[in-house]
Amino acid sequence: MGKSALDLIDEAIAGLEAQLNLSPGESLPSKEAATTTNKQAPAAAKQKKEKKKPAPPRKKAVVAAPPEDQPAICKLLFKVGQITKVWVHEKADKLYCEEIDCGEEAHRQIASGLRPHYTEEQMLGQRLLVVANLKAKNLVGFKSHGMVLCASQMKEDGSELVEFIEPPADAPLGEIITFEGLPTPQPVSPAQVEKKKVFAACMDGMKTTADCEAAWDGHKFMTTAGPCKSKTIREGVMR
Repeated sequence: MGKSALDLIDEAIAGLEAQLNLSPGESLPSKEAATTTNKQAPAAAKQKKEKKKPAPPRKKAVVAAPPEDQPAICKLLFKVGQITKVWVHEKADKLYCEEIDCGEEAHRQIASGLRPHYTEEQMLGQRLLVVANLKAKNLVGFKSHGMVLCASQMKEDGSELVEFIEPPADAPLGEIITFEGLPTPQPVSPAQVEKKKVFAACMDGMKTTADCEAAWDGHKFMTTAGPCKSKTIREGVMR
Protein backbone atom coordinates (compact mmCIF):
# COMPACT_ATOMS: atom_id res chain seq x y z
CA MET A 1 0.00 0.00 0.00
CA GLY A 2 1.37 3.42 -0.97
CA LYS A 3 2.17 6.26 1.49
CA SER A 4 -0.52 8.75 2.17
CA ALA A 5 -0.09 12.48 1.54
CA LEU A 6 0.27 13.10 5.32
CA ASP A 7 3.08 10.53 5.52
CA LEU A 8 4.92 12.26 2.73
CA ILE A 9 4.52 15.67 4.42
CA ASP A 10 5.86 14.26 7.75
CA GLU A 11 8.90 12.82 5.97
CA ALA A 12 9.61 16.16 4.30
CA ILE A 13 9.38 18.00 7.66
CA ALA A 14 11.70 15.44 9.31
CA GLY A 15 14.23 15.96 6.51
CA LEU A 16 14.18 19.76 6.98
CA GLU A 17 14.57 19.40 10.77
CA ALA A 18 17.60 17.17 10.24
CA GLN A 19 19.18 19.70 7.84
CA LEU A 20 18.58 22.59 10.31
CA ASN A 21 19.78 20.62 13.37
CA LEU A 22 16.38 21.03 15.03
CA SER A 23 14.78 18.63 17.45
CA PRO A 24 11.45 17.19 16.32
CA GLY A 25 8.79 19.86 16.81
CA GLU A 26 11.34 22.65 17.63
CA SER A 27 10.50 26.09 16.23
CA LEU A 28 12.88 28.04 14.00
CA PRO A 29 14.71 30.91 15.85
CA SER A 30 13.27 34.34 15.23
CA LYS A 31 15.15 36.78 13.02
CA GLU A 32 15.68 39.12 16.03
CA ALA A 33 17.26 36.41 18.21
CA ALA A 34 19.53 35.28 15.43
CA THR A 35 20.70 38.87 14.86
CA THR A 36 21.47 39.35 18.60
CA THR A 37 23.45 36.10 18.70
CA ASN A 38 25.45 37.15 15.65
CA LYS A 39 26.22 40.54 17.24
CA GLN A 40 27.28 39.02 20.56
CA ALA A 41 29.79 36.64 19.03
CA PRO A 42 32.09 39.30 17.51
CA ALA A 43 31.77 41.43 20.68
CA ALA A 44 32.90 38.55 22.87
CA ALA A 45 35.78 37.82 20.54
CA LYS A 46 36.78 41.49 20.60
CA GLN A 47 36.79 41.50 24.42
CA LYS A 48 39.09 38.49 24.49
CA LYS A 49 41.53 40.19 22.13
CA GLU A 50 41.58 43.43 24.14
CA LYS A 51 44.34 43.44 26.76
CA LYS A 52 43.67 44.84 30.19
CA LYS A 53 45.09 48.32 30.52
CA PRO A 54 47.69 48.55 33.31
CA ALA A 55 46.63 50.54 36.35
CA PRO A 56 48.15 54.02 36.46
CA PRO A 57 51.19 54.23 38.79
CA ARG A 58 50.47 55.50 42.28
CA LYS A 59 51.77 58.93 43.03
CA LYS A 60 54.27 59.05 45.87
CA ALA A 61 53.28 61.23 48.78
CA VAL A 62 55.34 64.39 48.85
CA VAL A 63 56.80 65.04 52.30
CA ALA A 64 57.60 68.66 52.95
CA ALA A 65 61.19 69.32 53.99
CA PRO A 66 61.69 70.85 57.45
CA PRO A 67 61.88 74.65 57.19
CA GLU A 68 65.43 76.01 57.00
CA ASP A 69 64.58 79.05 59.10
CA GLN A 70 63.39 77.15 62.19
CA PRO A 71 65.60 77.54 65.30
CA ALA A 72 68.62 75.24 65.21
CA ILE A 73 67.53 73.33 68.33
CA CYS A 74 64.24 72.42 66.60
CA LYS A 75 66.23 70.52 63.96
CA LEU A 76 67.37 68.03 66.59
CA LEU A 77 65.24 65.13 67.82
CA PHE A 78 65.29 64.59 71.59
CA LYS A 79 63.31 61.63 72.99
CA VAL A 80 62.46 60.45 76.48
CA GLY A 81 64.21 57.14 77.15
CA GLN A 82 65.16 54.67 79.87
CA ILE A 83 68.20 52.42 80.18
CA THR A 84 67.09 48.76 80.23
CA LYS A 85 70.52 47.12 79.97
CA VAL A 86 74.08 48.29 80.62
CA TRP A 87 77.53 46.73 80.44
CA VAL A 88 81.13 47.92 80.33
CA HIS A 89 82.81 48.25 76.95
CA GLU A 90 85.43 45.52 76.60
CA LYS A 91 88.06 47.75 75.01
CA ALA A 92 87.34 51.28 76.28
CA ASP A 93 87.96 52.23 79.91
CA LYS A 94 85.48 55.14 79.98
CA LEU A 95 82.62 53.70 77.94
CA TYR A 96 79.40 52.01 78.95
CA CYS A 97 77.29 50.20 76.36
CA GLU A 98 73.55 50.63 76.91
CA GLU A 99 70.23 49.47 75.54
CA ILE A 100 67.71 52.28 75.84
CA ASP A 101 63.94 52.10 75.45
CA CYS A 102 62.84 55.18 73.50
CA GLY A 103 59.32 53.94 72.79
CA GLU A 104 60.46 52.57 69.42
CA GLU A 105 60.07 49.11 67.90
CA ALA A 106 63.56 48.10 69.05
CA HIS A 107 65.71 49.41 71.88
CA ARG A 108 68.58 51.66 70.85
CA GLN A 109 72.16 50.67 71.52
CA ILE A 110 74.22 53.66 72.62
CA ALA A 111 77.74 54.04 74.03
CA SER A 112 78.40 56.74 76.64
CA GLY A 113 81.60 57.89 78.34
CA LEU A 114 80.05 57.79 81.81
CA ARG A 115 82.07 55.13 83.65
CA PRO A 116 84.01 57.77 85.63
CA HIS A 117 80.70 59.28 86.85
CA TYR A 118 78.17 56.44 87.35
CA THR A 119 78.20 52.82 88.48
CA GLU A 120 76.38 50.17 86.46
CA GLU A 121 73.75 49.98 89.21
CA GLN A 122 73.14 53.73 88.94
CA MET A 123 72.88 53.54 85.15
CA LEU A 124 70.36 50.68 85.00
CA GLY A 125 66.80 51.99 84.94
CA GLN A 126 67.92 55.63 84.57
CA ARG A 127 65.44 57.88 82.75
CA LEU A 128 67.06 60.36 80.42
CA LEU A 129 66.96 62.23 77.10
CA VAL A 130 68.37 60.71 73.91
CA VAL A 131 69.52 62.74 70.91
CA ALA A 132 67.84 60.48 68.38
CA ASN A 133 68.67 61.88 64.92
CA LEU A 134 72.45 61.59 64.94
CA LYS A 135 74.20 59.32 62.45
CA ALA A 136 75.23 55.99 63.95
CA LYS A 137 78.93 55.89 64.80
CA ASN A 138 81.40 53.17 65.72
CA LEU A 139 82.90 53.87 69.14
CA VAL A 140 85.82 51.50 69.63
CA GLY A 141 84.00 48.82 67.63
CA PHE A 142 80.57 49.40 69.17
CA LYS A 143 77.92 50.98 66.91
CA SER A 144 76.20 53.78 68.82
CA HIS A 145 72.78 54.99 67.62
CA GLY A 146 72.54 58.40 69.26
CA MET A 147 73.76 59.92 72.51
CA VAL A 148 72.45 60.61 76.00
CA LEU A 149 72.17 64.22 77.18
CA CYS A 150 73.97 65.30 80.35
CA ALA A 151 74.88 68.49 82.18
CA SER A 152 78.37 69.05 83.51
CA GLN A 153 80.15 71.46 85.84
CA MET A 154 83.64 71.81 87.29
CA LYS A 155 83.88 71.28 91.03
CA GLU A 156 86.12 73.24 93.39
CA ASP A 157 88.69 70.45 93.48
CA GLY A 158 89.02 70.60 89.70
CA SER A 159 87.09 67.38 89.02
CA GLU A 160 84.02 67.26 86.77
CA LEU A 161 80.48 66.71 88.00
CA VAL A 162 78.22 65.07 85.38
CA GLU A 163 74.47 64.51 85.72
CA PHE A 164 71.80 63.21 83.38
CA ILE A 165 69.18 65.59 82.06
CA GLU A 166 66.09 63.82 83.38
CA PRO A 167 62.50 64.03 82.14
CA PRO A 168 59.65 64.16 84.68
CA ALA A 169 58.61 60.78 86.06
CA ASP A 170 55.24 60.96 84.26
CA ALA A 171 56.67 61.73 80.81
CA PRO A 172 56.02 58.69 78.56
CA LEU A 173 58.92 56.85 76.92
CA GLY A 174 59.37 58.01 73.34
CA GLU A 175 57.87 61.46 73.90
CA ILE A 176 59.52 64.09 71.71
CA ILE A 177 60.87 67.12 73.53
CA THR A 178 59.56 70.57 72.66
CA PHE A 179 60.99 73.94 73.62
CA GLU A 180 59.16 76.60 75.57
CA GLY A 181 58.38 79.62 73.39
CA LEU A 182 59.55 77.96 70.14
CA PRO A 183 57.62 76.35 67.26
CA THR A 184 57.01 72.60 67.19
CA PRO A 185 60.31 70.93 66.21
CA GLN A 186 60.61 69.48 62.73
CA PRO A 187 63.81 67.43 63.04
CA VAL A 188 66.07 67.02 60.03
CA SER A 189 67.64 63.76 58.87
CA PRO A 190 70.78 62.36 60.52
CA ALA A 191 72.67 63.11 57.31
CA GLN A 192 71.63 66.77 57.48
CA VAL A 193 72.52 66.99 61.18
CA GLU A 194 76.04 65.84 60.36
CA LYS A 195 76.47 67.78 57.12
CA LYS A 196 75.32 71.08 58.60
CA LYS A 197 76.85 70.45 62.05
CA VAL A 198 73.50 71.13 63.71
CA PHE A 199 74.39 69.70 67.12
CA ALA A 200 77.65 71.68 67.25
CA ALA A 201 75.72 74.84 66.37
CA CYS A 202 73.40 74.26 69.36
CA MET A 203 76.05 73.48 71.96
CA ASP A 204 76.82 77.05 73.02
CA GLY A 205 73.17 77.70 73.81
CA MET A 206 72.52 74.48 75.77
CA LYS A 207 72.80 75.17 79.50
CA THR A 208 70.87 74.49 82.66
CA THR A 209 69.12 77.41 84.33
CA ALA A 210 69.46 78.65 87.90
CA ASP A 211 66.67 76.15 88.69
CA CYS A 212 68.62 73.24 87.10
CA GLU A 213 66.18 73.16 84.15
CA ALA A 214 67.54 72.19 80.74
CA ALA A 215 67.34 75.04 78.23
CA TRP A 216 68.61 76.31 74.88
CA ASP A 217 69.09 80.07 74.76
CA GLY A 218 66.69 80.26 77.69
CA HIS A 219 63.99 78.08 76.08
CA LYS A 220 63.24 75.17 78.42
CA PHE A 221 63.25 71.53 77.30
CA MET A 222 59.61 70.51 77.83
CA THR A 223 57.49 67.35 78.03
CA THR A 224 53.75 67.05 78.52
CA ALA A 225 54.54 66.40 82.20
CA GLY A 226 56.77 69.46 82.65
CA PRO A 227 60.39 70.59 82.13
CA CYS A 228 63.48 68.39 82.04
CA LYS A 229 66.15 68.97 84.71
CA SER A 230 69.48 67.92 86.13
CA LYS A 231 69.52 66.96 89.80
CA THR A 232 71.82 69.70 91.15
CA ILE A 233 73.76 71.41 88.34
CA ARG A 234 72.85 75.07 87.93
CA GLU A 235 73.96 77.04 84.91
CA GLY A 236 76.05 74.14 83.68
CA VAL A 237 76.85 73.20 80.08
CA MET A 238 74.86 70.43 78.43
CA ARG A 239 76.46 67.80 76.22
